[in-house]
Amino acid sequence: MKIPAMKRRDFLKVGGGVVAGAAVGITGTNLGNNLGAGGELAAVASSRGLTGAEARAALTSVVPPGKYDPYFMFASGGHSGQISIIGIPSMRLLKIIPVFTRDSFSGYGFGTDVDGVIPRGSDPTKSNLLSWGDTHHPALSETEGRYDGRWLYVNDRANGRIGMVDLADYKTKQIYDIPNIGSAHGGVFVTPDSEYAHVSSITPRPITDNGYAPLESYADLYRGFSSWCAIDQTTGHLVPEKSFQIELPPYNQDLADMGKLASAGYGFLNSFNAELSVGMSHKNPPIEIGAAKNKYDYLHVIDWKKAEKVVAAGKIIMRNGIRVIPLEVAISEGILHFIPEPKNPHGVEVSPDGNYIVIAGKLDPAVTVYSITMIKKAIEDKNFEGTDRYGVPIIPITAVTAAHVELGAGPLHTQYDGKGNAYTSLFIDSAIIKWTLGPDAGVTEKPFTVLEKIPVHYNIGHLAIPGGDTVAPVGTYMVALNKWSLDQVQKLGPQHPVNLELFDINHTPPRVLSSLPLGGSEPHYAQIISVDRLNPLTVYPPGTNPETMAKSEFATASGQERIVRADGFVDVYATVMRSHFTPEQIPVTVGEKLRIHLTNIETAENATHTFAVPNHNLQATLDPGETVSVEFTADRVGSFAFYCAQFCSAMHMEMYGWLLVAPTGA
Repeated sequence: MKIPAMKRRDFLKVGGGVVAGAAVGITGTNLGNNLGAGGELAAVASSRGLTGAEARAALTSVVPPGKYDPYFMFASGGHSGQISIIGIPSMRLLKIIPVFTRDSFSGYGFGTDVDGVIPRGSDPTKSNLLSWGDTHHPALSETEGRYDGRWLYVNDRANGRIGMVDLADYKTKQIYDIPNIGSAHGGVFVTPDSEYAHVSSITPRPITDNGYAPLESYADLYRGFSSWCAIDQTTGHLVPEKSFQIELPPYNQDLADMGKLASAGYGFLNSFNAELSVGMSHKNPPIEIGAAKNKYDYLHVIDWKKAEKVVAAGKIIMRNGIRVIPLEVAISEGILHFIPEPKNPHGVEVSPDGNYIVIAGKLDPAVTVYSITMIKKAIEDKNFEGTDRYGVPIIPITAVTAAHVELGAGPLHTQYDGKGNAYTSLFIDSAIIKWTLGPDAGVTEKPFTVLEKIPVHYNIGHLAIPGGDTVAPVGTYMVALNKWSLDQVQKLGPQHPVNLELFDINHTPPRVLSSLPLGGSEPHYAQIISVDRLNPLTVYPPGTNPETMAKSEFATASGQERIVRADGFVDVYATVMRSHFTPEQIPVTVGEKLRIHLTNIETAENATHTFAVPNHNLQATLDPGETVSVEFTADRVGSFAFYCAQFCSAMHMEMYGWLLVAPTGA
């Protein structure tokens, strides 16, 4: 009997449960040939102690060898300073991109490749090089409100910087140390056509010449800043001279989101600590108590299109090399308005159609849903209930609230599935709540209604759905970025991995499919993109400088290798291929300065080599077609066997050469 071909959502009875067919194209015939017509599947599930639901989940999420994930998740790495790429639904860790922290595997940060990025991304006024960062919120570039697969931006929460990754080769090409801000948690968030990458300061800084002011002057001399970093539409680089900032009161500006469609042209920033608490002293409580005294904090509503016009009109000041709209100008020009929001909010997320802005207050068991239509009307009618202490107009919360939806304990962040549903994480309840949006999002049945509670393991922070921050989410999968793993993995010392859980949200109720205990990084936030939106290089054009993506002036072809002494330098023009370096001998005298220009002349995909020099803290990684330069001083006498540290061929062990550093006068 011929069994019809199985599709992903066809089902197979296994051990009393239901198991989903996983691999697209699997047929009953080859299933029978390879797995005993289902009987062996049942035996395998039984031997592993799997329930029917667990076996079904395994089949649903498996991506067989030679087949590919339809989605990539770009997840921040916390204070590892990196970005992780995770396949969805396989939940395989596919790649790590170093951004703020050097990485010996890729050679990033060891004086080669695009390594000018790290020193140029450190404040030149600081005496020490910033060699680590705290990546929190990655943002994919967008076109017409959809991820376009060109670039990726991520903030450095510790130092107030942005890293820019080129998705042509998945390498960090720029770190921008944003003036006037110290630490930055509220970003990066990209405008719908990638005009700007936005970051706001979470801790205000003094607006004094030397950057210091006593905390007794906090209300008068400290300020926050909303930073709109202009994006070059050709390279993706951030352009400081075209960027601007908006001065803000010294509240703690936290997460942000960009308006889209109905709310295009607006940015929305959460804040906390309207109390201006500065910490414990003889008369002040700790910040966590002092900053939770008031009933409300302020949602910042920023008209960035209007801000652009104000900047163009010259109504700015220059502060530390960037154009700044002063607070009083932002108020008088109608750029900045406040809306009360439940105290100590964290998440602020705009619905796909741009009609709703969802606010989650950590100390409020509900989300507050604001309407952009009502916000625009309140601003137009000047419907204000006074101002804050700095003169910013306050819109009454009752004038703009579309709904107040009770969810549970510790709401944090919201994502959308494109079907009129929202999903909000509950940190304290260790759950995700699925609920409906309202009429402006096309929901006519049961608007603003809780549909179900989805347990997670454990203490979820952010969550991610493919396209979940865009105008076109895809309600297929959902990943819970859980802070704790607890009993989900064996004990690995006092520090446990975080735990990422994958759910199928095409099904009602959503089904948990698998989890990824991820050690070595803490994904605070992630965005998921369809792989067909990405178009990476497989090899570089010969002699490419990866920083400029143009041909390097030091590119060397086979037969052009040479050693040149001039202007106090020894310039080595070298090529690398399986399985040798040319030249294989580099003779110098101690004290000479070397510039070794290496070109990987391979044209085969994945033919990567490295150049590792013992005892010199040097390691360059060269992808096919890439040219990199290594500069150092031969400061010790000796014979050093440099080698390729990446396995490349059967003769890999023979791929080495000699750096011969002779004593003076030898």
